Amino acid sequence: MHKKLKRKLTATIFATIFSSIAISAHAQSSVTLYGRLDNGVEYMHGVSNAQGQSTSRVRAQSGDWGTAMLGLEGTEDLGGGTRAIFKLESGLNTAVGTAGNPATGQYFQRYALLGLTNDTYGTFQAGRSLFISNGVWDFDPFVQQAWSSASLVRGRSWFQASNTLNYKTPTINGFDLAGQYALTNNSNFNQGTASSAPFGRSDGLQLTYTAPNFMARVIYDELRDGQNGKFDDLYNYSREVFVGGRVNLGAFKIQAAYTHMSAPAAVAGAPTQADHEWLGLTYQANPFVAVTVGGFHINANNGAGNATMYEAGGTYALSKRTLLYLTGAVVRNSAKGNFSLEATTQNTPGSTNPENPLPGHSQSGLYAGINHAF
Repeated sequence: MHKKLKRKLTATIFATIFSSIAISAHAQSSVTLYGRLDNGVEYMHGVSNAQGQSTSRVRAQSGDWGTAMLGLEGTEDLGGGTRAIFKLESGLNTAVGTAGNPATGQYFQRYALLGLTNDTYGTFQAGRSLFISNGVWDFDPFVQQAWSSASLVRGRSWFQASNTLNYKTPTINGFDLAGQYALTNNSNFNQGTASSAPFGRSDGLQLTYTAPNFMARVIYDELRDGQNGKFDDLYNYSREVFVGGRVNLGAFKIQAAYTHMSAPAAVAGAPTQADHEWLGLTYQANPFVAVTVGGFHINANNGAGNATMYEAGGTYALSKRTLLYLTGAVVRNSAKGNFSLEATTQNTPGSTNPENPLPGHSQSGLYAGINHAF
C-alpha cells in the first residue's frame, strides 16, 4: 500500500477512535439548567400599618404559588454504578430582578451540593441544602405556597442549612431513610459560627414509605440557636416531630399531617410547645384544571393563642410548563393569637411585624399569577 495512503488511513482510524471516545465521555456526563418563574398580584386585608391599625394592601409578588428559582445540576458516570452529582440553586425575585440572598451575599442560598450516588449504596451529598424539615412539602395540599402549611408555624419548614452532610438510602420494599447533619464549625459542639448562622448544630431523620397510590413520612429534626446552642424559640430554634400521609384516589388526592414543636429553653412567657395539623383535598377535574381546598390549625401554649386557616385555590395549565393560578385564604385567630397568612415572625415585646394581624383579628387575602417552569 502506498505510504501516503497508509498514513492517511491510519490518521482516519485514530480520528474515528478519539471521536468515539469523546462522544462516549460526553454521553456519560450531563449538566442541566433549570428554573421556575412566578409573578403575580396579591391583595391582603388585616395587615398592620405604622400606627398599629388594621389595614389592607395590594402589591406585586414573585413566588407566591411556587418559589422562583434558577439552578444547575449535573452528573458524571464514574463507573461501577457510581456517579458524581452536584446541584446549585438560587432563589429569584422576578418582580424586582434580584437573585440569591443580597443581605448575606449568598447566591446559591437554596442548594450548593456535591456528592456521590449509587443505586445500591445510596446518595451522599455535602454543602448547603434546604433543611430536612422541608420534607413536609409532599404532604402539603398547597405545595408550600406563600400561604400553606408554613404559614401558621411562621416559616419553620422553610429554612436552609449550611455545612450539611446528607445521606439517603436506596428504596427497599417501599421504604427509604434520609438523614441530615449540619456541622457548626465551632469548637462549642452546639453553637454556631458565621458560616452556619443563624443556626447552631442542626440535624434530622426522615423515614418514608411509598406505594403506587399512597405515601407516608415521619420526620424528627432539631434546629439550635447559633448563639447559645439551645432550643429557645419555638418557630426558629426548636425540636419538631412530623407525621404525614397522602392518598391518591383517581382524580382526588387527600393529604393530612400533624406536627409537634417544642422549645424547652424559650424565655419566660413565650410558647414552648405547639401542635399543628392540616387536611386538604385536590381534585384534578381534567388535564388542565385542578382545584384544592384545605384547613390548617395551630395551638400554642403559654397564652400564644391558636388559629385556623381556611384556603382554596385552583390552577389552569396553559401547557406542561406554564400555568395560571388563583388562591384565596382567611385565618381566624383566638383572642391572643396573631398568626398571619404569611409565614411571618412572631411579634416580640415592644415590636410589631406589619405582616401580622392585630391580636385576636382575622386576616384574609387573594393572590393570582402565572408560573412557568423550564
